[in-house]
Amino acid sequence: MFARHNRLMGIFYLFMDFLLVLASLGLALILRAHFPGARQFFPVANYRWIVPLVAAIWIGAGAAAGIYRDIREEDPRRAFADPLKVGLVATVLLFAVISVIKFEYISRLLLGIYALVDLFLMISFRLVARAFAAPLRRSVSGLRNFLLVGGGPEMADIARTLETNETRGMRLFGFIHTGVESASAVPRVEGLSKSYPSFALRELPELLREQVIDEVIFIVAQEELEKLGDTFLVCEEEGVKTRVLLSFFPQTVSNVYLERLGTKPLLTFSATPEDEFLLVKRALDFVMALVVLAVLSPLLLILAALVKLTSRGPILFRQTRCGLGARKFTLYKFRSMRADADLIREELEALNEVDGPVFKIKNDPRCTPVGRFMRKFSLDELPQLVNIIKGDMSFVGPRPPLPAEVEKYERWQRRRLRMQPGLTCLWALEGRSKLSFRRWMELDLEYIDHWSMGLDWKILLRTIPVVLLGRGAS
Repeated sequence: MFARHNRLMGIFYLFMDFLLVLASLGLALILRAHFPGARQFFPVANYRWIVPLVAAIWIGAGAAAGIYRDIREEDPRRAFADPLKVGLVATVLLFAVISVIKFEYISRLLLGIYALVDLFLMISFRLVARAFAAPLRRSVSGLRNFLLVGGGPEMADIARTLETNETRGMRLFGFIHTGVESASAVPRVEGLSKSYPSFALRELPELLREQVIDEVIFIVAQEELEKLGDTFLVCEEEGVKTRVLLSFFPQTVSNVYLERLGTKPLLTFSATPEDEFLLVKRALDFVMALVVLAVLSPLLLILAALVKLTSRGPILFRQTRCGLGARKFTLYKFRSMRADADLIREELEALNEVDGPVFKIKNDPRCTPVGRFMRKFSLDELPQLVNIIKGDMSFVGPRPPLPAEVEKYERWQRRRLRMQPGLTCLWALEGRSKLSFRRWMELDLEYIDHWSMGLDWKILLRTIPVVLLGRGAS
């Protein structure tokens, strides 16, 4: 199992344990208030500091015990052993701290009830997580398709390891054998539970373009690696994460780090941000989208009513777009055009005002009056909050393109598909619809190369006045 994949799960378990601490304290308060025969105690509002203290002790005990370092749902004993280990140590430490500081007004019964409730919830969560291990891991770190390049027994070993971890979201796509001219000449990889397609090395660019492949692992000899410079360049331009089972590698602009798959060291080349930080981004997106959706729900209802009352057709416009890794999803917008807009697009192709594969007209005759107003202030994009909650999109990221546009991308432009698409990005600050297609792509790649949470917040804050003033929209 990849160490980084395990760290993602460790972060997720730590976050859930923190929420369980808060939930357990709340339940303990309710149970303590209705406990028969218990004497009156001071309200918790008088000592709110107990909440961060308890959370720090429980999470700290878990981290010290190493329960977040290696998550193994397949071991049922861990579902009981880890919470018991943490609960025992943390409870003793909590009561010791309370006794040392001599705060007699703190209810020991309340803390005892909390410790039992938290132990029960921690065990319950781990049993549920074990029952739904496969979808849970896929939702946290995603389903990853792997392509193996090379040959020999080590490639078979890695293939078997990937097969073993398929329930954890790791899926073997197939093999590329070096030194053969056609797929019919490749040897068979033995020892696998099922057969996988094999390809010749010259087919790699087409595979990366036509199939959803997230990572490529090279298992080659040193002398072969020297001949694969162009192949590495293809992977890098596509934004595909690349790993090498070797101690030496060619020059590259990607971030390079060492990871292990089982006991085998792999050098990893990645031209996109790392998954641990993107998990935090995803969590913030989810919470923010829920809050914004709740706050703006009256406005959404008003816009939906205006669309319905002023033009014929559905309220929402649904369109297939390409998301992370060119995965297709359904994007939602308020319908801003006539219901037959797609049918008359060909008649307007000559009026297209932007270069590249994108189609835009400043005063599109297909727009309805309400639709033109919504597009000016990007109000038609608000239903994409649902896409963010579903995990199709983020608040900040490259805009999701149409599949027909992706087919026309140059190779270097396809790396933008390796970042979760968003509502806004650097291009929104430089002119939105006024940008050339090439500059648009360059800004998306600049965002990917310099991504940070601080950059996301900077883009969000600077986008607000741009949208409110309707600058650069069409």
